[in-house]
Amino acid sequence: MAKIIRLGFLGCGNIGGGVYHLLTEMHDEILARDGLDIQIVRALVKSIPEARTDVPACILTENADDVLSDPAIDMVCEYMGGEQPAARFMEAALKNGKTVVTANKMALALNWHTLHAAAARSGAGLYYEASVGGVIPIIRSLTISLEADRIDCVMGIVNGTTNYILTRMAQNGEKYDDVLADAQRLGLAEPNPAADVDGFDAAYKLSILSSIAFHTRVTYEKVHREGITHITPDDIAYGREMGYTLKLLAIGKRSGNTIEVRVHPTFLRNDHPLARVDGSLNAIYVHGAYCQDMMLQGRGAGDKPTASAICGDILYAASHLADPIVPSFSNTPDTDPSLLFSDDWTSRYFVRLNAVDTPGVLAHVADCFAARSISIASILQRPSAEGHAGIILITHEAREHALQEALSALRSDMVSVESMIRVED
Repeated sequence: MAKIIRLGFLGCGNIGGGVYHLLTEMHDEILARDGLDIQIVRALVKSIPEARTDVPACILTENADDVLSDPAIDMVCEYMGGEQPAARFMEAALKNGKTVVTANKMALALNWHTLHAAAARSGAGLYYEASVGGVIPIIRSLTISLEADRIDCVMGIVNGTTNYILTRMAQNGEKYDDVLADAQRLGLAEPNPAADVDGFDAAYKLSILSSIAFHTRVTYEKVHREGITHITPDDIAYGREMGYTLKLLAIGKRSGNTIEVRVHPTFLRNDHPLARVDGSLNAIYVHGAYCQDMMLQGRGAGDKPTASAICGDILYAASHLADPIVPSFSNTPDTDPSLLFSDDWTSRYFVRLNAVDTPGVLAHVADCFAARSISIASILQRPSAEGHAGIILITHEAREHALQEALSALRSDMVSVESMIRVED
């Protein structure tokens, strides 16, 4: 006998509409294959007259309580975006015993402990596969398949907009502002692109990923964040000449009780698997004590990929209503005080300098670096403005604080720092 699962939607825009159509299209197949009769009975919208016309008007409502408090609704799917009122609505649904499915990385990263507590009290499920990596099944992989492993590194391209921009800049030598404007025209970047290009989106996702990977709460506030707005075609071109490709990476590493979580532009060797992920694709690399190296790649955004991931959560949740997946860590508001979150990580560094073309400048740069135990692995010199020369170097591994101190020690009358980009091998 088929199990009837009644869904309520919070929001019904592009993603909600995509889920509606996928579930409608696949209804009979899901019923025959899984014994699940998925029924979408209510959808919250801001304005019924302005709602999409391809979803039946009879299921639309402007009253959130019609979704959150209806005892006939088994599961609530949230597509509103942003932190509030999405988090508040999801918490209310969970308190009412309704399983929640969401793709909202911001609401989850900032309110995970509250949502988890509400789910635990009522016995409801909370699922969020689509919150990181779109269609890439990274949450399920870390939560179930790799739960017994000791993951020491999770690193990935988790924002399609920035990957598209950096790919265009690398392939065509275009300036950041020009590519951003084109991405906005194509709908690949928002009119206000700050969430993507300043790294906020990736930082929310890294908070979620690293918490699951390292079995401890990694709050958003612990994530070091830098965006791509300062990146120039010269940076990318010189990096490529030295054998590297630039990506905006979300990087989480754990060694014993020390964790580092950071989002910033990063040079990768040209032959690194992540360096070959171009356009708006996402990819996530994982290293564990037993699984060793693995990488998952796919569409990280868009109506159809996100709808696919959400529907996967819906079907899994519908089949496990009495036994929901729960995080494998103490989901507290703050991080475990026994852990050290370090901002003095070890990395290699790409540094581009504009130097006065006079004897002694290179020696001065080398002295500032050597005094802080930083050695130079490779160096390029290129003509710059009249009376100046460009110096581009890549260091051996060094500590972050030492590198920053070395750059601060450079004499401003001799050399200026044009850019500093971290390098991961």
